[in-house]
Amino acid sequence: MAIALRKNDEIAKLRTANQIVGATLELLASHTKPGMTLKELDAMGEEYIRSQGAKPSFKGLYGFPSAVCTSVNDVIIHGIPSDYALQAGDIVGFDVGTQKNGYFGDAAITVGVGTISSEDEALIACAKDTLYFAIDIIKDGMRFKELSYEMERFILARGFVPLRGFCGHGIGKKPHEEPEIPNYLDGPNAKAGPKIKNGMVFCLEPMICQKEGTSKILANGWDVVSTDGLKGSHYEHTVAIINGRAEILSIA
Repeated sequence: MAIALRKNDEIAKLRTANQIVGATLELLASHTKPGMTLKELDAMGEEYIRSQGAKPSFKGLYGFPSAVCTSVNDVIIHGIPSDYALQAGDIVGFDVGTQKNGYFGDAAITVGVGTISSEDEALIACAKDTLYFAIDIIKDGMRFKELSYEMERFILARGFVPLRGFCGHGIGKKPHEEPEIPNYLDGPNAKAGPKIKNGMVFCLEPMICQKEGTSKILANGWDVVSTDGLKGSHYEHTVAIINGRAEILSIA
């Protein structure tokens, strides 16, 4: 399947959907305190998304039961909100999707609850810094595999490893479109595969493990952890390629 090239009016609609995502993540981060339950945060996020005339696109997607993915500590992505009350020292990832006027938004952050360890600060910083590093080096004509390779190198240089089996992706009129964008080089040749072009819109989402990048899905069918059993982190933005560079759409 060909990778879509979006026109200016489409990018504007994608920006609107993504700005709601960015604002929702800011709201959730500001209320991430000891004692807050994951279900309370999920409800808060859903209420805000709907107040903006958008739909929470994750709710019901592939059978996911909630509006916000809430991934605590060793759960790296796709955590289902529960009655768990956050405790000081936890880290929690929020992944939010929206749909408005037929177009989708998607982004994620990982935040600490109260005071967290320096090790957890470094873990979160790796995901965030990898994301912004990748956004900065994107240029028209670069291959997606080259981008994946550079993200992997960045993560490894920080002393962490990328989660395998999950990836970034295109986005537009569907929440997940071509291409798939792993956070590691999949295959032997970074100079192979499709090139990044003006008009493409896609999600980059570094998912960081401490020791082992092998993924494991827990018994609820959603929570994704590393086989090392240690904490992980996740950051994501939706970007559009405009004038040869990546512009972040998922900022409030």
